Amino acid sequence: MDTKKRDRDFWARKLDRRQILKALGWAGSVVALSGPQGLAQAMAQRQAATEVVPERPTGGSGHATEAIPRRALGKTGVEVSVLCFGGAHWGGMSTEAEAMRVLHDAIEAGVTFMDNAWEYNGGRSEEWMGKGLQGRRQQVFLMTKVCSHGRDKKVALQQLEESLRRLRTDYLDLWQLHEVIYDDDPDRHFAPGGAAEALLDAKRQGKVRFIGFTGHKDPKIHLKMLAHDFPFDTCQLPLNVFDGTYRSFEHEVLPVLTQRGIAPLAMKTLSGNGAPIKHGIVSVEEALRYVLSLPVASLVSGIDSPQVLRQNLEVVRRFTPMTAAEMEGLRSRVASYAMDGRFELFKSSNRYDGRIGREQHGLS
Repeated sequence: MDTKKRDRDFWARKLDRRQILKALGWAGSVVALSGPQGLAQAMAQRQAATEVVPERPTGGSGHATEAIPRRALGKTGVEVSVLCFGGAHWGGMSTEAEAMRVLHDAIEAGVTFMDNAWEYNGGRSEEWMGKGLQGRRQQVFLMTKVCSHGRDKKVALQQLEESLRRLRTDYLDLWQLHEVIYDDDPDRHFAPGGAAEALLDAKRQGKVRFIGFTGHKDPKIHLKMLAHDFPFDTCQLPLNVFDGTYRSFEHEVLPVLTQRGIAPLAMKTLSGNGAPIKHGIVSVEEALRYVLSLPVASLVSGIDSPQVLRQNLEVVRRFTPMTAAEMEGLRSRVASYAMDGRFELFKSSNRYDGRIGREQHGLS
């Protein structure tokens, strides 16, 4: 049975979690790549090979809209929308009613991948998303993150139960270690009785289908996590037009992920705060199109208004990959702005480092 049909059948039959884990096989192969030109060329090949044209979704008016492309989630045998609905900014919207409208509009438009984390907005992001997904849970691929920040397996599994309760579901499609950003984080997570064991336990119990980790600080920390040869399904990492010049995840981490079939999930595509857009250095379309031209499975975007949702949908619907020359030209154009990390403050400062993580490392 091919991958697409298997995934459709799995939802249609509503298999229990243990059957799901048996039903999902490992599929596909990934080309070993290095350097931006190789990545761009692979993207063009991958785009043709993995893009899916699902049934055209309809908006509230009932009129057909253009489909959102989907891509393979590494070697999991699952496909997800190239646009992932970020839960952090969304959970900070002014009213629950407005947040629900934006979430439902995204799902109706064909956005299938939902992002969240245990600590976003003090748990409100998960609570709102759980409410908003009632009656829609099987339409989406639901991800959240454990925020143990170096604490043990017991804390991680307790957070998992809290996340499941808030999200009003009995399983997650993807559970990731959140914010692996301190030099000692890999050692903490992989210590005996650490959070890495919680990932495996949760997967064995059928409470999560796939596992991964995230971080935004330094490629060396990501590589230290990957050096454990742990069976990660996904890895979330910052990718943007400035990254190629400063502490580059694109050059140092992305090739490792593609070689191993670990699905790369892009974040911080607009530098976390949209500053280069506001300064007129790059456009939204250039920024998103650049990252989508890399071999990423999905791009996590902070969507906190109908306007941002429409903007992102327009870009992904008409997306065509940049050529290697176009990507190099864009990197060269912004290189002078990129060298000191001023537009990647999540790497060069602690402004994006979460409070709970700082506290666990003895920082104020």
